Amino acid sequence: QVQLVDSGGGLVQAGGSLRLSCAASGRTSSRDAMGWFRQAPGKEREFVGASNWSGRRTNYSDSVKGRFTISRDNAKNMVYLQMNSLKPEDTAVYYCAAGLVDTIVSMTFPASWKYWGQGTQVTVSS
Repeated sequence: QVQLVDSGGGLVQAGGSLRLSCAASGRTSSRDAMGWFRQAPGKEREFVGASNWSGRRTNYSDSVKGRFTISRDNAKNMVYLQMNSLKPEDTAVYYCAAGLVDTIVSMTFPASWKYWGQGTQVTVSS
């Protein structure tokens, strides 16, 4: 079993930045892909971005590409989501996810991921 703990959310003004963190523990594997999703009230969970196990291959949704960056530190079992130029429409609960997800396309589907964090709220004011 793998446990994921998200943190780093908060309230920020439009144009500002936040960095989310996800700490993994338990039976983690350095081969796990790590990803981030978000869910706004009344909406489905939406893919934000993901990184394969090495960090060399990343995938981002069009809505965040160029503004958000995923990084990971496998030695510390940590993954980060740096969010810049935040917009009000980025407001959501953000979840990290882990699993043996090995294709760019499959990364975008919540059902592809086995483990989930509890979520951290990000609110961007206009």
